[in-house]
Formats: sequence, C-alpha cells, structure tokens
Amino acid sequence: MESFRTEIENPIVQKEIIDLEKKIHLFRGGKIDDERFRSLRLARGIYGQRQEGVQMIRIKLPYGKVTSEQLTRITKVSDEYSTGRLHITTRQDIQIHYVSLDRTPELWANLAKDDVTLREACGNTVRNITASELAGVDADEPFDVSPYAHALFQYLLRNPICQEMGRKFKISFSSSDEDTALSYLHDLGFIPKIVDGQKGFKIMFGGGLGSQPAHAELLSEFVPVNEIIPTAEGIIRIFDRYGERAKRMKARMKFLIKEMGRDVFLDLVEKEKKAIAFETYEIDTTAFDGAIPETLLAVPQVTIEDTKAYEAWKESNVIAQKQKGYYAIGIKVLLGDFYTDKARLLADLIKNYAANELRFSLRQNIVIRHVKEENLPFFYQELAKLDFVHLGYNSTVDITACPGTDTCNLGIASSTGIAEELERVINAEYPQYRNNREIEIKISGCMNACGQHNMSAIGFQGMSINSGKLVAPALQVLLGGGKLGNGQGRFSDKVIKVPSRRGPDALRTILNDFDANGNGQKFLDYYDAKGEKYFYEILKPFADVTNLTEADFVDWGNADNYVKAVGVGECAGVVIDLVATLLLEAKDKLTYAQESFDEGKWSDAIYHAYAGFVNGAKALLLSENEKTNNHAGIVDLFDTVFTATAKIELPTTFKELVYQINQTEPSEAFAKQYIQEGITFFDIIEKYRAQELENA
Repeated sequence: MESFRTEIENPIVQKEIIDLEKKIHLFRGGKIDDERFRSLRLARGIYGQRQEGVQMIRIKLPYGKVTSEQLTRITKVSDEYSTGRLHITTRQDIQIHYVSLDRTPELWANLAKDDVTLREACGNTVRNITASELAGVDADEPFDVSPYAHALFQYLLRNPICQEMGRKFKISFSSSDEDTALSYLHDLGFIPKIVDGQKGFKIMFGGGLGSQPAHAELLSEFVPVNEIIPTAEGIIRIFDRYGERAKRMKARMKFLIKEMGRDVFLDLVEKEKKAIAFETYEIDTTAFDGAIPETLLAVPQVTIEDTKAYEAWKESNVIAQKQKGYYAIGIKVLLGDFYTDKARLLADLIKNYAANELRFSLRQNIVIRHVKEENLPFFYQELAKLDFVHLGYNSTVDITACPGTDTCNLGIASSTGIAEELERVINAEYPQYRNNREIEIKISGCMNACGQHNMSAIGFQGMSINSGKLVAPALQVLLGGGKLGNGQGRFSDKVIKVPSRRGPDALRTILNDFDANGNGQKFLDYYDAKGEKYFYEILKPFADVTNLTEADFVDWGNADNYVKAVGVGECAGVVIDLVATLLLEAKDKLTYAQESFDEGKWSDAIYHAYAGFVNGAKALLLSENEKTNNHAGIVDLFDTVFTATAKIELPTTFKELVYQINQTEPSEAFAKQYIQEGITFFDIIEKYRAQELENA
C-alpha cells in the first residue's frame, strides 16, 4: 500500500491513514482486541454490515455540502471499492457498502485528495454536524449558519475531547425558526437569532431519539456567535468525563442530564471554563460571504414541450432563494439511493451551469443551489434525463427510511421495502399528498430510530410478531409527532403493531379517515382531537395474527420467508489481554500529548495526557476486576482501590493529580508539567502491573 501514502498532501491525514493500516494489520494478527478495534474503526467511518466480512463506509460531509470535484471523487471511490450505489443518510453523509476492511486505508487516501474525510463519521464521537439544506439561501434566515457549522466541525475534528466518549454526540444548525435541522432532538441544537444587531444562537441541549426519545432543554435564548465554540467544548468535556460507558443504552447525554439534573450539569460546565483555552472564538465567515459566481459555461436556451409537467415540477420542487432571481432545486431521491453514473453527470451539471455546490438533506434528498430563473427550463431538461424530476420533494410522498435489514446489523424488519411500497401507494392513490408539506412519513428498521420514525406525523418501526411457532415481520405504527419550530417538537405515540404486509392498508386507513373527517384541520390537530385510542380502534383489525397468510411471512423487498436475525456480521477477534491493550492505549495518548505539545497546542496536549491518566487507571482497575462506568468513576475508584490502600503511592490523591485539568489554565508550562506527571504515573502503573503478573 506504499503507493497511496506519498499522494496525501496533508501530513495529519497521511499519519492517521497509515495508523489505520497498521491497526488493521495488528487486528488481523490477533494483537488488538475486537472491541478496541471496533472502537477505532468506527471513529474512522468503518462500520460492520449485516453481511459478514464486508464493511459499510460512512463519508462525512459537514452540513451536507459537496462540490463537483468532491462528488466526482466519491463516485470514483464507490466504483473502485464498492458497488456504485451512494446512500444519503439522515445526517447528510454518504454511505457506501460491501467494502473490504483491508482496502479502507487506500479508499480513505483517495477521498482525501479532494478534502473528503471518514474521520469521526461513526463511533463514540461528534458525528456529522448537520444543517438546514437551504442554509445560505433560505428566504427566512436571519443569517447564513453554514460558516458556523463549518467552524465547529473543523474545531472538533480530531479534537482529543471527543475521540472516545461514552456515546455519540449530535449537533445541528437550523437556518431559521422553522427549525428544519430539528434542534430539539440533538445533543446541541443551534437556531440563529439577531438581538440588538448582534448575531447569535438560541441553543437547545440534551435531546435525542433512539428507543427512549427525549426533548432537548433550553440552554440559552441567545449566545453570541463568538461564544458557541467554547460553549460546545465545555458541554462535550463534561459529557466525556461523566457520561456512562458501561451501559450503552443509557450512555447518551440526555440520560446524564436526567440523572444529575440540568443545574448540576451546567454547574460542572461552568467550572470547566478555566480549562478551555479561550472565552471567545472568532469565526471567519469570509469564505461564505462572496457573490454568487457566474456559470462556467453559457446555459443553453431550451423549449419545454410538456409545460404542464414543467409547471408541476416548479411548484413541487423549486424554491425561491433569498438572493433575488435565484432558485434552489430539490431532487427527490427514493430511499436516499442514487448511483455513480448519474452522480457524475450531476457533478458536471452543477460545475458548468450552477455554482459548483449541492447539499444533501436530512430527508435524504439533493438540493442544487444558485440557479437563475431563466435557466430553470434547462435544468428541468437535464435533470429529466437523469430521472431526477419526480414530484413531491419534502412532501408526504417523500418518505425517509434507514437501510434496515438490507445492510444494517440491527435491522429487525425491512424499512426500504415498505418505504418503496408506501410511496407507490401514495403516488397511485393519493396524488394530492405530493404537495403536502405537513404530514411526514418516516421509517426505521429497529427501535434505534435512524429513520427518525418516532418524531414524524406517521411513523413505522420494524419489529417482529409471533403467530404460533412462526415469526412474521411487523411494523409498529406511530402517530402524532413533528417539529413545531423554534426548538420545540413532539414525539410520536406508539399506536399499534401490525404485520408488515398490512402496512399499506394501515396507511390507507389513516389517510382515508383524515380526508373524510379532517375538515381542513392540520393533521396533528386532528390527531390530538381524536386521540390515540381512536386510531388504535380503526387500525385494530390489521393487528389480528390469527388469519395470517403465507405472504405475511415474507418481508417487503424479499423473496424468502422472514428470519429474525439481529446483531450478526461483525468480525470476531481472538481473545487477548485487554489490560495490556488499555495500557498500550494509555501510552499512545501520552505520545499524542507530546506531539501536540511540540506543535504548540497546549490545550490538546493536556487533554491527551488526561486521557492517558484515565486509560491507565482503567487498565489497573480492570486487572482487579473492578467495574467502571465513566471517567469520573474511574478517578474515584482508583483512589479507593490503589491510593487509599497504599498499593500504589502517589504524591497526591489520583483525583487531585488528574483534576488539575480544570483547575489550571492551559499554558505551555502546565502542559509540560501535566505530560511529565502522566509519564511518571504510567511508569508507576506499568511496573505495578509487571510485578502483579510476575507474582501471579
């Protein structure tokens, strides 16, 4: 693999790709524990599939922005290493599938040629920072949030404070009070505001979906733009230190806030401020402030033959920008899946005839920006050639779905198969819903809510249902969710479970009832007026499992009988000494600390050293069969087990030693001292471990 190494211009990226290659080699040789290797590869966008021996690769695209060159690069990588299919996620990433683990370093190196990364796309990291796809062109926005989303992405990428948290952390930026980036279900959600002429954000925090959705709480009605980065850092630091690490299902920040209380959590954030390198962080927006460039080539004039179809497309899929005379074009992408042949042509189209930029959306669609009104006929013609003019962008017929049992380890029932069928039903029988922007339909293949089913007006969750000794695929029907705007939203009620094959009839019943009795009300108002029990009763006939037919045991999109299979596909590693692995990682952290120190990054150096302290302490506690569930617990327990009993002698308590991190401002002198103390501590515990093994 030497050939690709010399082609990477960024030395930081080159180092981490070579490191990944080495770690894969160690894993293949049985020298890295499977759990530790899983953590490492997930943080580099490499995710095990349902199919054994291949990986899903998640390509991180901050706020969904991509240039023609980047999209072309992604298509080349997909063709060479994957299947040519590109999947848009609900976090504005691109996923490709069926990739060999051994080829991932080379794949990453190719993406890096056009500044595309896999770093922290999965794993217990800050995931892709999302934003409204119309940010920068939204007629209702106070200002463009794109540069602020970009700055926070850049600041947190590779930042030691968020490399190995207890669980993932999600951040969004909405373009206006409409809150299309769904701040209320994020760990941190930003909504732009202007107060007394000053730009800033309303910030929501502690939200999340999953099996136990939680509405975010208000952090502040207004935080100036130059304070959002230190604010985010303080919150992430406290989550990293106190967040649950043993019980995965309780490890999101929403559970930590619930457990300790909002005021206690924010008090810890306040106390952490001393450890942060700055009180304000100025964000440069100049790269986003320029005028819209003229097209590279002259746009041909065309004549539209089917004007009725063209006008319907304009009404459904074209959005007026805040820049007078310019329009954005929404492309409805079925299931978020499109292929490299069309992607390459789309890349050429935006490069030559638009502003060389498109954005992927949270609803798994594509948005072309900065198209002059007189050029809309040409774009309609060219997009029609690609079959990219389907009506219903961001409407009821535009159904969101995760991959489900197609490729995901955790999928219980098909989400893509039923989504395709429901779209067919709506297009054929309910065409009036192609322009309905209120009723959203979302589908997830399991309770983890990657398809956001439990915040939609109509949602479906993949499940299974028993009928005697047989098991059939099923759908939980959820109703009554949706965004309300300005940081507020509501989650769906679980109404009833039906066999998957009856999902279309369940949808027909809901829509028919609303059409007949809604009397012009909004769907959520109608649902509230009727109540959950009313909908349970009208859907109850579909829940009867005593009359299942042979077809009910075959899931949508499948030819064979349903088999419930969850959690398969991850490679099994050999069992090795996990204590030794943790000690090795502690040593690595101290190495990273010294490297950051040499680069003059005092704050990063200090945090790497902190991680070295914690990893080393965890290793020794594990050797004593002591259970730990968060960083703070590790620190306290180490003193109890080792310091107080004089098994290990330190100049102070371990707690006093470690927590200098938030008692002392980050400086060159403190970084140098803290790293040296970390090295001394590591030498002590390494000798202790060696003696224990010798005496065993």
